[in-house]
Amino acid sequence: MNLLREIADRTKARIEARKKAVPLERLMETVQGGTRGFPFETALRAQDMAFICEIKKASPSKGVIAHEFPYVGIARDYEAAGAAAISVLTEPHYFQGDDRYLREIADAVSIPILRKDFTVDGYMIYEAKALGASAVLLICAILEPESLAEYIGLAHRIGLSALVEAHDADEVQTALSAGARIIGVNNRDLKTFAVDTGNSIRFRKLVPDGVLFVSESGIQTREDIKVLRQNKVDAVLVGETLMRAPDKKAALAGLRGAT
Repeated sequence: MNLLREIADRTKARIEARKKAVPLERLMETVQGGTRGFPFETALRAQDMAFICEIKKASPSKGVIAHEFPYVGIARDYEAAGAAAISVLTEPHYFQGDDRYLREIADAVSIPILRKDFTVDGYMIYEAKALGASAVLLICAILEPESLAEYIGLAHRIGLSALVEAHDADEVQTALSAGARIIGVNNRDLKTFAVDTGNSIRFRKLVPDGVLFVSESGIQTREDIKVLRQNKVDAVLVGETLMRAPDKKAALAGLRGAT
């Protein structure tokens, strides 16, 4: 069993327990519909190269990344340094995330937030909305095409954007066929953890210009950003590089080319 499937299976068990504690009908009562303009997509389109800056304490491949974790302060630093959006890990076992992080960050910043979790049930999309997220992550590798299309539609109906993650050409096509408006290509091979930002460049050609294209993982330098921009990548999702930086404002400014 690969790691991605292992995480997905554990997430299913977590969500089944939550459904018993808070039934879907009760959760839906807390969620108001309406698109409100899909702020996550608006933010990504507003910059020549948009930065989705990630807040995560740990990862399965690297262990604990941030022993000190002032997540609200980090979010404010990202916003001040020009981030278009923030990605917040809420998966608790492998990434040491927490829904509380997202809720408190949403109250502290004005830019949109992506709930970075392994969505395996429509229940989690309603959760994301209730927590204050503007977008959810949908991963092609752990969802059947029918479920992917269903979850994209559900997200859009309740005013959330969906970042649909693909790892190869077939998954890019699956995402497009399911109605994705944002496709993220993960540069990390989740079986070997090897990183190749060339994935984003190769797969960018498969995505129509009207669909937002996000390069995820392994982005470390200003040169990486330059190459991705030259290949018409709309946005980058940067996590570990920023989380390991002592001065996150300066690190993000450096990547963005700001002074």
